[in-house]
Amino acid sequence: MFPRSRQAAYLRSTLSYLKTQSTRGTANLAYHNGIRPSTGRVFRPRKPMTLAVTIHRPLSTSLQRLQTTTASPVDRIDRKHEEAVEHEKLEPHPEEVSATSSTHEIFHEKGVEDPEQEVDMLAGIKSDLRTVKETFALYEVPREALVIGMAGVLPYLATSLSTVYLAWDINHASVDGHGFLLSGPTAELLLHIVEPLQVGYGAVIISFLGAIHWGLEWAKYGGVHGYRRYAYGVVAPAIAWPTILLPVEYALIAQFSAFVFLYFADARAVVRGWAPHWYSTYRFVLTFVVGASIVISLIGRGQIADKINRLPSPADRIQALRDSQLEAMETEERLKRERIVAKDEGEEDDEDGEGEDEDDEEDDDE
Repeated sequence: MFPRSRQAAYLRSTLSYLKTQSTRGTANLAYHNGIRPSTGRVFRPRKPMTLAVTIHRPLSTSLQRLQTTTASPVDRIDRKHEEAVEHEKLEPHPEEVSATSSTHEIFHEKGVEDPEQEVDMLAGIKSDLRTVKETFALYEVPREALVIGMAGVLPYLATSLSTVYLAWDINHASVDGHGFLLSGPTAELLLHIVEPLQVGYGAVIISFLGAIHWGLEWAKYGGVHGYRRYAYGVVAPAIAWPTILLPVEYALIAQFSAFVFLYFADARAVVRGWAPHWYSTYRFVLTFVVGASIVISLIGRGQIADKINRLPSPADRIQALRDSQLEAMETEERLKRERIVAKDEGEEDDEDGEGEDEDDEEDDDE
C-alpha cells in the first residue's frame, strides 16, 4: 500500500496526462473536420462530416480508479473468524422453517415484530361523515343562490314542524283533557289551516323548479335544445298543481315523488351540460330538506289520524257540489211533476163540475 504523498503525486500526474490527451484529441478532431483554430480559416470539406466531441471526465474516472484500488478497513477479511465459522457444526431447527423464513421483508427487519397497530373501529363512520360534510359544504355554489334557496325551504320546514307540534298537542288533549298550549279544537282548527298552506307551497316550489330550465334555455346555457328543455318547465307544474285536489296525505306523497323525480331530471341535465356543474349538489341539499319535511308531516299526521275530523279536500268539495247539484235537479224535477199532476187534477175537477152543472140543468128543464 503506497503512502498518501505518493498517491497524491500519482493522481496529479494522471490528471495532467488525461487533460493533455483530451486537448490533443479534440484539436486533431477539429482539424480533420475542417476547422483550423490557429489560422481561423474555414474551408468546406468535400463531404459533410459530423463533429463528434467526446466529453472526458478525468477527475471522476481517477476517483473511481482510486476507490477501487485502495483497500478500506471495512473490506478487510477476518481470516481467524472465517476459520472458526468454517469448523462450526450447523444445528437443524425445523420449527423455524416456514414459507416465509427464506424471504426478507422490505419495510421492516426480519425477526423484529411489528408493533400492533390499533384498528379504528369508527373509520367507516368517520369516512361517511366526511363525505356528508363535503357534500353539504357547497363551496362551489354561488352564495346568493345558496342563501335564497335555503330561505325558500324554510316555510316548508316551518309547516312540517307546526304539523308535528299540533299533532302532539291534540294527543295531549285527548289524554289529559286539555292541550299543552292550545286546546284540542283550537289545535285541530290550526292544523286544518296549515295543511293546505304546505300543499300549496309545495306546488309552487315544484313549478319554480321547472321554470329554471326555461331560463337556462333562454340564456342558451349549454346550447339551444328547444322542446326537450322546455318540456321540463311544462311537466313540473302539470304534476304539481293537481296534487292540491287530493287529500293531504296523498298530496304530500305525490309531491315527495315529484321532488325526487325532478332531482334526478336535474342531475341528468347537469351530466348533459344543460346546467352548471354545482346544480345537482345544490338540488340534492334542497330536496333532502323538503323530503325530510314531508316525512315529518306524514309521521305527525299518522299519530292523530283517528282523533281528528278530516278536512274536506278540494276534490271532496267538488264532489259535494256535484251531489248538491244533482239533489237540486231532482227536487226541481219532483216539483215540476207535482205541478203537472196538480194541473191535471184541476182540469179533471173542472170537467166534473161542468158535468154536474149540465145534469142539474137537465133536471130543472124536466
